[in-house]
Amino acid sequence: MNDRLVYLLAADAILVTHFLFICFVVFGLLLILIGRWRAWTWVRNYRFRLAHLFAIAIVVLQSWIGMICPLTIWEMDLRALAGEQVYAGSFIAHWIEQVLYYRAPDWVFILLYTAFGGLVVASWFCVPPKK
Repeated sequence: MNDRLVYLLAADAILVTHFLFICFVVFGLLLILIGRWRAWTWVRNYRFRLAHLFAIAIVVLQSWIGMICPLTIWEMDLRALAGEQVYAGSFIAHWIEQVLYYRAPDWVFILLYTAFGGLVVASWFCVPPKK
């Protein structure tokens, strides 16, 4: 296997990991709220809720300090090492990127991440976790 292919596969793996992280944050909150309504006990799992809170806290903190996500940086570096233009990967990578990397002013993302983080914090009171 040549280096270029290894770099591209690693970049795609990071992209998929990034996508799964976002799914965990977004759908985690949705499942917590649905779980309250449906009386699912697993949505009150303390470790799950702590991991979910920590995940959105990282996103909010990065947006406040103007930091680009390390997963994005790592993926772009690997694509550059492979001699590719940034985000010119495989078909799957292309479509996942279309979902993940949309354009808007920075303040929009900061506001959205902060508001979403506030919803996650509010969920701790509406659907309190159990140790």
